Amino acid sequence: MSTYSQRRTEQHLREEIVRVCHLIWERGWVAATAGNVSARLSENRILTTPSGLSKGFLQPEQIIIVDMNGRKVPSYDAASRDLRPTSEMPMHLEVYRQRPDVQAVVHAHPPISIALSIAEIPLARCLLPEVVITLGMVPITRYATPSTPEGAEAVRELIVNHDALILRRHGTVTVGRSPLDAYFKLETVEHSAEITLIVRQLGRSNPIPPEEVRKLIELRRQMGLARPGEEQDFCAECGVCDLQPTP
Repeated sequence: MSTYSQRRTEQHLREEIVRVCHLIWERGWVAATAGNVSARLSENRILTTPSGLSKGFLQPEQIIIVDMNGRKVPSYDAASRDLRPTSEMPMHLEVYRQRPDVQAVVHAHPPISIALSIAEIPLARCLLPEVVITLGMVPITRYATPSTPEGAEAVRELIVNHDALILRRHGTVTVGRSPLDAYFKLETVEHSAEITLIVRQLGRSNPIPPEEVRKLIELRRQMGLARPGEEQDFCAECGVCDLQPTP
């Protein structure tokens, strides 16, 4: 790839990260300086939002680069020279280590998803066909102190088989092929949380019948979205226990 193409690709990623940051701020899914977004720039370089800045006002030149050890790559740009990586960088890096296919990570604080995790109400239920197809199960991690290595430990095993996690009492982690792809999964998670909350308020549950879940899982596989090992999740949560393992 030419130097020009590399610059263009990096600039595109910077702009997409900033677009996602503005979206999660506009939706009220982060407050103050919370939340973080990152994307793979190369095998050993990650573009990431800096610490201490509002996502609603972030600019592309303020996105910084770190290596796979979380060390900032020196910058000569005045806009990012003195900025530090997000304190949640260890969690992002753990996702990239566990999932070579992941190209971007979005960590946000969507209120309803967090509230359900505090109330011990899981989203890992077969209630919405679109969620079964696109995300599968959305598990809740164990509690981890924010901005510490505990965050990486909490996602380490679960992220292998899931594209969306709810961090107990903290927020969400969604992954994708691009920052926007990871953001759209965040939208799906919070939308599902809102519907789950309404269903609970109505005093009903009514999950999708297992025979219908099987059809949705087959569609998920045909679309290339299935993750290895997810059959156990669908068995435990949705009563579909005769699925063949995903390769």
